[in-house]
Amino acid sequence: MIGDKIISRIHTVERMFEREIGLEDVRYVLQDGEAIENYVGDKPYPSAVMLAWCAERPLHVVMAYNKAEDETILITAYEPDAEEWDAEFRTRRS
Repeated sequence: MIGDKIISRIHTVERMFEREIGLEDVRYVLQDGEAIENYVGDKPYPSAVMLAWCAERPLHVVMAYNKAEDETILITAYEPDAEEWDAEFRTRRS
């Protein structure tokens, strides 16, 4: 679920910079990662948490998809916390 256009807000780019996550890594997660959480009812667009490993580093990218415009909207990107996620970073701990 990746559109022809990728839209990111200044806030998203600032957080990526702070977390040392490059656009290449985000594109990789979007193209080759797996959706580990889907929020089909989110408004105004359905969203998802995507996971992929970039080298030795797990990354989550939260994105929304605007089907009408065929665009992917980046919400945030981060390295998941091992205390909040299972060992494979696919499932949140209770």
